[in-house]
Amino acid sequence: MFSKSVRNAAAGLAALGLVTITFGCDKGGGAGGSAADAKLDNDQRKASYFIGTRIGMQMNQMMGGGATELDLAAVTAGISDMLGQREPRLQAEEMQTAMGKFQESVMAKQAAANDELKKKGEEYLESNKKKDGVKTTSSGLQYEVVKEGDGAVPKASDTVTVHYTGTFADGKKFDSSAGGEPASFQVNQVIPGWTEGLQLMKVGAKYKFTIPSGLAYGPEGRMPTIPPGSVLLFDVELLGVKTADAGAAADKGPKASKAKN
Repeated sequence: MFSKSVRNAAAGLAALGLVTITFGCDKGGGAGGSAADAKLDNDQRKASYFIGTRIGMQMNQMMGGGATELDLAAVTAGISDMLGQREPRLQAEEMQTAMGKFQESVMAKQAAANDELKKKGEEYLESNKKKDGVKTTSSGLQYEVVKEGDGAVPKASDTVTVHYTGTFADGKKFDSSAGGEPASFQVNQVIPGWTEGLQLMKVGAKYKFTIPSGLAYGPEGRMPTIPPGSVLLFDVELLGVKTADAGAAADKGPKASKAKN
């Protein structure tokens, strides 16, 4: 529920505010300027900026798309008043009423955006399955063999090592192991589309998965990275398999959706 997220975010801001207050007021004249004009030329200002990044990150995580609807100048004014131990400029009842209306507005916009994303995802799946080389399983997973392998086929209980790149249907990349260490994880500890797709591959193979939302993160998504209802595309290279008997430790991968836990 969005209102719970707002309360959690507010609590996070309060906690971070206690840390921020130890830095005191900037006596170097930094206050009053725009964010773009903020000077980051000493340890006090750099530490203050660090606190700001933590606040912004926490707001994004807790409020999802709602954080982008905030008026940053008003947020800054509220933080400044509380750190300065000044009385709020608005009465509690007025703030509560405004928050209720704000929540309703944000949720309506999010619902409309989610519906549009779902529609585009369904259109993409319908179009993609007609392409040459694309196969669709009974669950709805779409996959394309880029290169076939000749090694072992993993089971659900095995641990695999892969390189992968994840994109949305519009081509925007959201995750990748390319250029770094390959990812290792247990096959049945990731999203359903991966669990199914990996068991179609042999070591050495390169596949392209097109995963419907229902086999990925579903209607909740995994904000702030994966919006609700997202169709996900993955280029996957299966590098190795370790059986469950080998006692291999799982590392990282596209984690199982919250709805599946």
